[in-house]
Amino acid sequence: MLWITAAWGACFVAIRWGLRDAPVLWFATLRSLVAGAALVALATAQRRPLPTGVRAWRLIGLLALTNAGIAFAAMFAGVAGLATGTAAVLANAQPLLILLPAWWLYGERLTVRTAVGLTVGFAGLLVVAVPAGGGTGAWLSILAAAAITAGTLLARRLTGADLVQTAGWHFVIGGAGLAVVAGAVEGLPRIDWTPRFLLVLGFLALVGTALAYWAWFVETLRSPLGRLAAWTFLTPVFGVAFAFLATAERPGGWTAAGLVLVLGSLWVVLRGSDPSSHPTERPAGRD
Repeated sequence: MLWITAAWGACFVAIRWGLRDAPVLWFATLRSLVAGAALVALATAQRRPLPTGVRAWRLIGLLALTNAGIAFAAMFAGVAGLATGTAAVLANAQPLLILLPAWWLYGERLTVRTAVGLTVGFAGLLVVAVPAGGGTGAWLSILAAAAITAGTLLARRLTGADLVQTAGWHFVIGGAGLAVVAGAVEGLPRIDWTPRFLLVLGFLALVGTALAYWAWFVETLRSPLGRLAAWTFLTPVFGVAFAFLATAERPGGWTAAGLVLVLGSLWVVLRGSDPSSHPTERPAGRD
């Protein structure tokens, strides 16, 4: 989870850089399509089995809509409308959104300590969002977090399916849907294929998407969702740190205060977790 969250945190800086050379929706489309094509190519080379059955492809389609389509479009638009660090914090509200659905769908018990942690984390997000204007960029970033949360809950149901094929095809299908929307909203793609853009796209698609989401799907099948999602609070920490190191973007006082609160929420949730708070049987998928 440390390297996954570090990769996702760096993605926000990569998105900021890439938006100099590509429009929002077409850039999000390329991220999804390149990541999906790389995973499908890997799965084909390793002769991994394609998912079979209507249920599996229905789940892949829903993942494509939420985890790739809505999440990527909202995330990129949120970065375009906010400071990088602020967008990184708001787009990673998943720990606050996932625990109640995880309790309802999968029987993962919500403790008082965890509820307190959620309250602290939500307060931290408000501290970041309200001074940032609470405008379109903030709400798009929160929409991205909600879509990723839905994708995580759906990924838990991918039992028996090959995760490389599943991850790859959901990005391909999601990218195809994004391309249709991008064409309707932004017209023909106008992209400057500079060396900088190629490097940014390569990192974003291959490391921050293909590898990171593959590993994330593996973890969703073997770890309690509440504890797992709490780790993603580290993503905005890395995002703010990388934004400062790479762009000299200093976090404002409110962003820093909100970050302290979400880190406190992470500490409370992880300390309050115990093995008895989730079912002992876990679905297994091929990784």
